[in-house]
Amino acid sequence: MTALKKYQRLESIGLWQPPADPAQAPEGGEPRPPQRREVIVSFGKATLVLSDKSGRALGHWSLAAVERMNPGRRPALFAPDAEGSETLEIDDGEMIGAIEKVRAALRRARPRPGKLRRIAIAATLALLLGLAVFWLPGALIRKTAAVVPPAKRAEIGAGLLASVVRVSGKPCETPGGRQALERLALRLAHNGEEPPRLVVLPAGVASTAHLPGGIILINRSLVEDHEDPRVPAGHVLAEMLRAGSRDPLEAMLERLGIRATLHLLTTGDLDPAALARYGEEVLPEEPEPLPPETLLPAFEGRGLSSTPYALALDITGETTLPLIEADPYREGGRPVLGDDDWVSLQGICGE
Repeated sequence: MTALKKYQRLESIGLWQPPADPAQAPEGGEPRPPQRREVIVSFGKATLVLSDKSGRALGHWSLAAVERMNPGRRPALFAPDAEGSETLEIDDGEMIGAIEKVRAALRRARPRPGKLRRIAIAATLALLLGLAVFWLPGALIRKTAAVVPPAKRAEIGAGLLASVVRVSGKPCETPGGRQALERLALRLAHNGEEPPRLVVLPAGVASTAHLPGGIILINRSLVEDHEDPRVPAGHVLAEMLRAGSRDPLEAMLERLGIRATLHLLTTGDLDPAALARYGEEVLPEEPEPLPPETLLPAFEGRGLSSTPYALALDITGETTLPLIEADPYREGGRPVLGDDDWVSLQGICGE
């Protein structure tokens, strides 16, 4: 401490009143205080040192505990504690000022419970606010998605599809086309997984999109503008991978926000307006590209060539070259659909 270093060579004379000795008390009475004695007062490392004239230390008072018993009056009266069990009288103005400055410096350095309490409260509030802003919404969305049963998911998917249809127009449907979609879904299901429900729409999605409840939407252009059934098959497979990489309901709630999530959690239903907004704003977006290391094993597992899909994404093949060069079935792989099914699928939207 700077103030203490400044006064470490300072000395003065003081009158010390030692503490009373209980052993000297008369029977049944209070001990008489010993006579005051003259002492030399100096500063130690963290104490006020009281010494006799020969330099023998008589007492060490902690500077942090020293109390001024008569503030503003002279001679100054100090004690090593608030009780004043012993006292020290000093008339030297320089020593009095030095003691007061050191005591003031120690008080400033002393922890302040009120200030610490305010800091702790502020830090706690900041932590809670951070949790509320950053952690709580995500945790609530994950919890809500986890407790929604499959039947409710299918209901939410159907409701969302109804909202999309109001914008895109009715799903394309013919008896032969419906059978072809079911066969395509079975062809792409893998390792006993539930085949998706495939729906061809005249508009409303860029290429493909997925909904809760295992529904995959397909833009009509994928079945009408290509001559190879492996093109729509590749797009559907990629969308199945997107749906499998993250809970579709969780992803949907994240886009809709905390209000829609609370509505679902408390009522068991999603607001139709929120479904309509999702169908209008999110589903028309281009699907997120998947890396070749994700796509190629899936194509290989289904016995499906990846080249037709890659060229449909980029006719030059420049941006999808890994899918072409590492095609697991360059000779074509297993058939996707029979000729009759493919013709029916291409005509599913009619004239």
